[in-house]
Amino acid sequence: MKLIHCADLHLGSRMESGLPPAKAQERRMELLHTFVNMVERASSEGVEAMLLCGDLFDTEQVSVRTKSVVRNTIEAHPEIMFYYLRGNHDRMERTSTERIQNLRTFNDGWTTYEQGDITITGMELSGEWDPTWADQLQEELSDYPGKLHVVMLHGMVSEYGQGEEGIALRDLRGRGIDYLALGHVHSFRQEKLDEQGIWCYSGCLEGRGFDECGTKGYVMLETVAQHLVPTFVLVAKRTLREVVIEVTETYTEQEIMAQIQGQLTEIPSQDLIKIVLKGQVSPECDLDLLWMKRKLESDYYFLKIKDQTKVAVRAEDYQYDRSLKGEFVRLVQETDLSEEDQSEILKLGIQALKGEA
Repeated sequence: MKLIHCADLHLGSRMESGLPPAKAQERRMELLHTFVNMVERASSEGVEAMLLCGDLFDTEQVSVRTKSVVRNTIEAHPEIMFYYLRGNHDRMERTSTERIQNLRTFNDGWTTYEQGDITITGMELSGEWDPTWADQLQEELSDYPGKLHVVMLHGMVSEYGQGEEGIALRDLRGRGIDYLALGHVHSFRQEKLDEQGIWCYSGCLEGRGFDECGTKGYVMLETVAQHLVPTFVLVAKRTLREVVIEVTETYTEQEIMAQIQGQLTEIPSQDLIKIVLKGQVSPECDLDLLWMKRKLESDYYFLKIKDQTKVAVRAEDYQYDRSLKGEFVRLVQETDLSEEDQSEILKLGIQALKGEA
C-alpha cells in the first residue's frame, strides 16, 4: 500500500517574500497547482491514501476558487482516500469539505479509520498538551491488533510538549505508533520515536518566504514487510534560496559582484533568491545595491539583496582628519550608541558625504 504524508500547504496565502503583486498572484496559483499536480501524480503511482496534516488553507477566509479547486481535485480521484486534519491556520468551518465521499476528517478527540492493513488515527489539538491523551491513544490503538498504526497530529514536538499545540514525545513512546505524521514545521524532518516507530514532518509543498528556504515536497509511505518505509519526494515548482556573501574591507564593489555571480552559477533560473552581504566594507566602497539587483535579477524569477555589512572604520585613521568626514566619524564614535548602531549611522553618513571636501 502507498500513502502520501503532506502538510502546511497554506493554500490562499498572500505570499511573504516581498513579491510584486503580479508575481505574488502567480505564486498563489502555483501553490494551488502544486497541490493538484501532487494528487494527479499520486493517482498515477497507485497511492491509496493521502494524509493532510494541517494548514491545508492559510486562513479562515478562503476564496471560492481555491475551495472549488481543492474540492474538485479530491472528488476527481475517488481511488484515493483523503484524511484531513485541521491545523492552527485552517480553523474554518467544514462547509467547503463536507459531503465529499472520499474525505475523512477529525475533531478534538481521537478518531480512527481503517484502510487495508493500516489504521489512521488523529486528533485536532487545542490548548496545551494533556498527558492523558497518550493513554487514550494507546487504548484506541489496542482495538486494532495486527495493524500498522499511523497517527496524525499538527503541532510542535518536544520532549515535554511545551506551549499551545505542543506535542510531548515522551508520552507517545511505547504506545504502538509505527509512523507519527506531523504538520506545523515547514521543513522536512524525520527522527526515531521509539524502537517501533518514527516521527516525521513532511514540510510544506512550496516555500512562501525566505524563512522557508530549501527543498520542499511530501513523504511517500510504502508498506514493506509489515513496516512503513518513508521517502521524501521533491515537488516544489520553485525553490527559495538565501545566498550569504562574506566580504572584507579590501573588496571593491566589482569584486563583491564577482563573488555574488560565482555563488549563483548553479542556481536554476526559476528560483527565488535572497542575497545577504555580510562582513566589513571600506568606507570608500560605495555599494550600489540597486545597480547590483538590476544587473542580476533578469536571470532569475525573483531576486533581492540585503546589505548587512558594517563599515570598517578605525578611530586612528580619522584622528587628525580635518575634513567633514573626519569630524562626522569622530562625532559618531564618541556617542554611547551600540557598535551596530554606530556602524549603520557611519554607513549612511559616509554615503551622504561622498565627494565632500
